[in-house]
Order: sequence, then C-alpha cells, then structure tokens
Amino acid sequence: MSDIKITIIDRDGQSHHVDAPTDMNMNVMELVRAYELAPEGTIGICGGMAMCASCQCYVLNDVPLPEKNPDEDAMLWEAYNVKENSRLGCQIHITPEIEGLIIELAPEA
Repeated sequence: MSDIKITIIDRDGQSHHVDAPTDMNMNVMELVRAYELAPEGTIGICGGMAMCASCQCYVLNDVPLPEKNPDEDAMLWEAYNVKENSRLGCQIHITPEIEGLIIELAPEA
C-alpha cells in the first residue's frame, strides 16, 4: 500500500493533513468524502462525473496536475465562486505525482 500526504482545507477554514492511497483509484472528491471533511450531500452530488461542481476546490500550490478535460472546463465555466486555480476534485486522481497537494474546498453555491 502506498499513501501520499495531501492537505485539505475544509469550508470552515480548518486544515486537514490526510493520507491518500495511490493504489485504490480514488480521486480528491472521494478522499474528502472518505474523511468526512464536508457535510453529507454537499460534495460529489453527481458521483464524480464532472456534472455538478459540488467538489470544486482551489489548488493552493504548484503540484503538477493533469490538464483540465473539456467536461471539467465546461462545468467550471458554469459554476459559482470560480477562481483561476479552480479544479473539480473528482477530476484529480490520487497518484504519487500529486504528493504534497494543498487544496481548499470552494464554498457551497
């Protein structure tokens, strides 16, 4: 089992340093749900299909992430509270390359 460290700042401003497994094909949205860092029913409403933006987060450091795919780009175009560093957590897969990632959950719409 291979875990990496990720820091997630919840919607109350609380910082959480969590272990993220790289061998379970998880994404950041699923990690937030697994650690219960957002109230039930407020994140990942579409199930990780890039169709709701409830898992929008702000990337706060320079960890290399894959480019946004067209679905993620389109959903962020329609979302609220979007910033230059906005990403959908469901589209950030947990891999060894994102070790040290720091994100902040965007406010609920």
